Amino acid sequence: MAAMTVRVISTTLIAALLTVGGVADAASQSSDKQNRRVRIHNQTGLVLQSLQAADVRTGDFRPDLLGGAPIPTGESRPVLIDNGANGCLYDLKVGLAGGQTLVRENVNVCRIGDYYLTR
Repeated sequence: MAAMTVRVISTTLIAALLTVGGVADAASQSSDKQNRRVRIHNQTGLVLQSLQAADVRTGDFRPDLLGGAPIPTGESRPVLIDNGANGCLYDLKVGLAGGQTLVRENVNVCRIGDYYLTR
């Protein structure tokens, strides 16, 4: 019984960590089997406070993909950029410490595994 309890807690913890890391749930993932998981590398010199993505077809930015867990400068984190609509081109909006905002347009998240964010 104790081993089962540990497994349940571990599974719950892993699910929580994936959510914080910006991984979308299965209900919002696209059905075309394209990989939209991108490792965001923060090379801006400032803490990356937020990351939003908008499918270029709609322009609607989704809530923060970092889940409130900033990425320090020089570090990276994987995120799943997928709104469930089978799109690959996204605009990325990044909020940096100090209030600066960067926008990167037409990023093909189906074709890249790493994105190096600079100012």
